[in-house]
Amino acid sequence: MSTGRKRLVRERRRRRTAIGAALLAAGIVAGVLLGVVGILERGLQELTLPLKHEDVIRQQSREKGVDAALIAAVIYSESKFSDSTSTAGARGLMQITPAAANEIERLSGGTTFRLEDLGDPEINIRYGTFLLDELIGRYDGDVAAALAAYNAGPGNVTKYGGVPPFAQTQAYVAKVLALAPQGAS
Repeated sequence: MSTGRKRLVRERRRRRTAIGAALLAAGIVAGVLLGVVGILERGLQELTLPLKHEDVIRQQSREKGVDAALIAAVIYSESKFSDSTSTAGARGLMQITPAAANEIERLSGGTTFRLEDLGDPEINIRYGTFLLDELIGRYDGDVAAALAAYNAGPGNVTKYGGVPPFAQTQAYVAKVLALAPQGAS
């Protein structure tokens, strides 16, 4: 092999090695950045879950005996602490449907409720916590079943004898329990 040809082969090897090393380094950096982003997101979540509307969450937790972390996890899972209305008409931080709100008013003895009130964070959290407490009691402390009923309706939980085999509901229950593991006790 001629000297010029040997030099060309060495040059190509060096370039391939350099490109491979650069790709490996970029992959490592991307992996580290993704890991850091995940850690930062979890840290931010830990900071915001208990702080937004903390006073109302803690007050309702004490009043109704529902774990504050569970209430915050439901709010985060339902609305990420943002007042919104779903396509099904569920409203507010805890995504209360008009039918559920009317039933809660009836059960709690209320007489002045208006659907617009679901946009008020305090009322929405109060109603959502009332519903959670009622469902936890209905399912004898089974928080997973209560969360499934909150998400898919009590009829589905009764029909299937627990968390129904709906992927969305199973993911919802797992997410809430992961966000508030102490709420599962």
